[in-house]
Amino acid sequence: MQKQLYRLFIELTNKRWSSRLLETFTCSSLSKPMIRSFIRAYKINEKEMEYPAEDYQTLHDFFMRRLAPEARKIQYGADHVVSPVDARLEEAGTITPSRDIVVKGKPYAVAEMLGSEDKARAYDGGVFLVLYLSPAHYHRIHSPVDAAVIDRWILGRYSYPVHSYGLKYGRAPLSKNYRDITELQHFCGRMAVVKVGAMFVNAVERTHENQVWKQGEEVAYFNFGSTVVLLFEKGTFALDQRLTLPCEVKVGEKIGLLLKQ
Repeated sequence: MQKQLYRLFIELTNKRWSSRLLETFTCSSLSKPMIRSFIRAYKINEKEMEYPAEDYQTLHDFFMRRLAPEARKIQYGADHVVSPVDARLEEAGTITPSRDIVVKGKPYAVAEMLGSEDKARAYDGGVFLVLYLSPAHYHRIHSPVDAAVIDRWILGRYSYPVHSYGLKYGRAPLSKNYRDITELQHFCGRMAVVKVGAMFVNAVERTHENQVWKQGEEVAYFNFGSTVVLLFEKGTFALDQRLTLPCEVKVGEKIGLLLKQ
C-alpha cells in the first residue's frame, strides 16, 4: 500500500504544469527570501560559497552556485578516479550477467539506462557507482578522470525522485528519468557518466562541450538535487578500500583507481 500511495502522489504532482510552476518560482525574485532559510535548514557552509548569500538574486541562482576556488582540493592522479560531485555515495557494485545494477535491492537495466543494448554490452561485468545529491549539496559536476569524449546523448522526458524512497518505491528512476549521458575513453578503457534528472526539474546544463575532459574541471550542473551514476568496463576500476558505503564524498576526492587490463 505504501508503494502505491507513493507512486500515486508522484504521478499527480510530477506534471509539466507543476515543473513549470516550480521553475518559475525558483527563478523569480520572490524566491530570494527563502535562501537564508534554506541555508539554515540544510546547514550549508557559507565559507565555501563563491559569493555571500545576499549576492544571489533567486533560489535557482543559489542552487547552481559555484564554490570558492580553495573550497575543494582535486586529488589529481593519472590512475585516480575522483568524485565528480559533492554527494552521498549510496551504492557500488558489479553489473550483473543480465546487465543490471542493483540499487536498494532493486534491479535497473543498464540497456534501458543507456538506451541501447550495444552501449550496455561494453559494461558487462563492470562496476557501477551511484552518487546521490540532495538539494543541499553543491550542484556542479566535474570530470572524474582525464579522458576523451566518445559520445553524448539525452534520454527520458520526466523525472521522479531519486532519494531513498524514490529508489525503493519509484518506477526505476535511474533508468527512466531524464538523463544526460557522456561516454568517455580513458587510458584503461571506457566509462559512462550518467547524469539523472531529479523530481520536477529535468534540466542538466552542460558547461563544457569540448572533446577532452580534464580531471576536476567543471562539465555541467544540475538545477536541483539529483544523481550521477558512473559505469566502468570490467577490470578497469577498483573502489577505494578506505570508503565505507554509504558515505559522503566531495568533488575531487579520490574514490577509486583505474586499472590497466
